[in-house]
Amino acid sequence: MYENVVVSADWLAERLDEVRVIDVRDAWEFDGIGHVPGAANVPFAEFRSEAGDEGMLPGRETWESLLSTAGVGPDDDVVAYDDTHGVFAARFLVTAELYGHPPERLHLLDGDFSAWNREHETTGESSSPAATDYAVREPEHSPLVDYETVRDALGDDGTVIVDTRDPAEYAEGHLPGAVNLDWRELVDDETRGLKPESELRGILETAGIAPDGRVLLYCNTARRISHTYVVLRSLGYADVGFYEGSLTEWTERGGPVETA
Repeated sequence: MYENVVVSADWLAERLDEVRVIDVRDAWEFDGIGHVPGAANVPFAEFRSEAGDEGMLPGRETWESLLSTAGVGPDDDVVAYDDTHGVFAARFLVTAELYGHPPERLHLLDGDFSAWNREHETTGESSSPAATDYAVREPEHSPLVDYETVRDALGDDGTVIVDTRDPAEYAEGHLPGAVNLDWRELVDDETRGLKPESELRGILETAGIAPDGRVLLYCNTARRISHTYVVLRSLGYADVGFYEGSLTEWTERGGPVETA
């Protein structure tokens, strides 16, 4: 189990000089609203591409260029945030893991930018981090699973397939046997951060998602599962598969779908 997968604003404030902070909001928000001092801006749209690698991964060269410009070193501790409960920042972190950044050095700011903004200083000044020569590496263990793996897991009593979309989407069509866990169920709307750990574990247990079982995650385009993946990792779930193709690839390939 990795420590400090999800970190507080106070945790970050104590380590601002020791970590690379990535703000994935749009540039106008980064500049106009303000940001965490020293943060680099890597807007969400810049690391999502249908012309990149599998699913919506941006491609190795694009990722290397983005992280080099942002001043990220190959073994830096990275803290990412957005202003949308962490779902876009989580996507950045998962992308980093899939491209070989050490997962124990990837952190999500709990409560998004608002958590920082409530208690800590912000700035409108653009930072100019020293560029690095970031290089993608093969991860020691990749959570990626492909269409065939998910297909073969249908009906496997030892695997829980989790649909992280909202209930209406789930009702319209989902993978056979999948359980529905809207990613927003894990977020406290008031704090914008994660619900308390005991509550998170209760929600997951009720959904039949056990920490000692195999879990496969999907949504439409692998954005929402990024947040759920980070939450499960923070809770010590060891066997979590990340279906990058998600329902987009599943339906394109004629995978079976059932309705509620």
